Amino acid sequence: MSNRTFTMIKPDATKKGYTGAILDQIIKAGFSVKAMKWIKLSTEQAGQFYEVHKERPFYPELVEFMSSGPIVAAILEKDNAVADFRTLIGATNPAQAEEGTIRKNFAASIGENAVHGSDSDENAQIEGNFFFSALERF
Repeated sequence: MSNRTFTMIKPDATKKGYTGAILDQIIKAGFSVKAMKWIKLSTEQAGQFYEVHKERPFYPELVEFMSSGPIVAAILEKDNAVADFRTLIGATNPAQAEEGTIRKNFAASIGENAVHGSDSDENAQIEGNFFFSALERF
C-alpha cells in the first residue's frame, strides 16, 4: 500500500473558481501536497491520459471536456492515500455522493464531477508520472 495518490481538479471546477476551496478541503482532510501544477491539456494529452477508456462510448466527450480548460494536477500524501482520497471525493455521480465530499460540494453532474482521484496505488504512480518528473516532487 502506498501513501501517495494522484488528483486533478477538472476544468469545470477551475472555471467556476473552486480550486482554492477544493485544495483547502484536501489539506484539511490531512493530505499534504507533494507536487502540483496548473496546466491546460491538449486534446492529444487528454486522450493519452484517458487511453484506458478509449473503447468506451464516453471517451470522445471525456477527452473534449478534459482539454476544454485548465486543470490542477497534484500528487498527495497521507497514510492510506488512495482509499482515503476516494472517500473524500465521493461518488462519481454527485447526486449519490455523501454530504461533505468534494463532489457533493462542487460537482454538477457525472460528467462534470470536479475532481479525478486515482483508483489504485498502481494507477496513482502511473498518473503521477504522466504529469510530474522526479525533480517536481517533494
